[in-house]
Amino acid sequence: MKITAIRLDRMRLPLDPPFHAAWDPVPRRHFDATLVRVETDEGITGYGSGDTMDGFEPFESLFTGRDPLAIADHVRTIESIGFHAGRYWPLEAALWDVIGQVTGQPVSVLFGGASRRLPAYASFGEAKSPRARAEAAVAAKAAGFRAVKIRISRTDLVSSLESVRAVRAAVGPDMAIMADLNQWWRMAGDLSPVLDLAQVRRIAAELAELGVFWLEEPLPGGDLDGMRALRGQIRVAGGEMARTPAELLAALEAGALDVLQPDVVLAVGMLRARTIAELALLRHRWFTPHTWTNGLGLLANLHVVAGVGGGPYVEFPWDPPGWTEERRDFFLADPVRIDPDGHLTVPAAPGLGARIAPDALTRYAR
Repeated sequence: MKITAIRLDRMRLPLDPPFHAAWDPVPRRHFDATLVRVETDEGITGYGSGDTMDGFEPFESLFTGRDPLAIADHVRTIESIGFHAGRYWPLEAALWDVIGQVTGQPVSVLFGGASRRLPAYASFGEAKSPRARAEAAVAAKAAGFRAVKIRISRTDLVSSLESVRAVRAAVGPDMAIMADLNQWWRMAGDLSPVLDLAQVRRIAAELAELGVFWLEEPLPGGDLDGMRALRGQIRVAGGEMARTPAELLAALEAGALDVLQPDVVLAVGMLRARTIAELALLRHRWFTPHTWTNGLGLLANLHVVAGVGGGPYVEFPWDPPGWTEERRDFFLADPVRIDPDGHLTVPAAPGLGARIAPDALTRYAR
């Protein structure tokens, strides 16, 4: 079998009203997605998505004409490109989709088959008032979620912490609450000051009193000593956008993280994320990746975390009305949803199990 073509379908969904993520200084009036299609000479097509894949086209010849099943070589090639250009991990996801279809197995089975179903947490994205955030948490609980994550704004700590207090009061003691400071990485052009360890210690103390399950990305990625110190107060999570496996291994070796979160379509890819996950689990840490891309990126992460036996939750981007399953998964025939018990089930179909909406590639083309 040979790869005959790699096609990039670039799409844009207008957002009305716009969506303003707490980690992004710019409200977004559209949502861009790139669908990667790996086509083979045996008529199998694999799909991947997540990163925009900007600038990939000159590198297509490094993959075409080669066996799609030679995944280790393809991963090393993507890593070599990443040194000079972008991180093109959605291509690896599409290759695994091909491999799953060839073998007749869901990718999660190829990654270990540890579980088929995982509890999801509602990952909120926007900065809202304490009252609005509490109402959203109550709605999430009614929808089946048993855990939620709240963004802590570096520039509005008072309101952010009040939001956590309001959520705890609204949902009671049985719902898990995570908090995210988003300090490991920045959006392009974000030059706002960093919260230092002393400030974050005070935040962590308040969150710990409220029973917060973990504090995510509390410090810049290089401050491993600071994160290790914080673990004495609260669980620390991070690594969602780490650029290399070495960065994650260093954090693991330094004892800086309780929860490792590399996104398989944005950070280090599926094969490397599996290695990181297995090493983390051997050290009694948790592996539960970041999933804030789209439904296809979410599925790629779900297959890895279910395959290796990660958890205890899997991230589910959800923050109505600004961020819904229909917006997030606009080019899929079937948006990814939780079941009534708040769990995500791995698709039983071979590969990643996603179906593309028939008219999406033309309707949303840009």
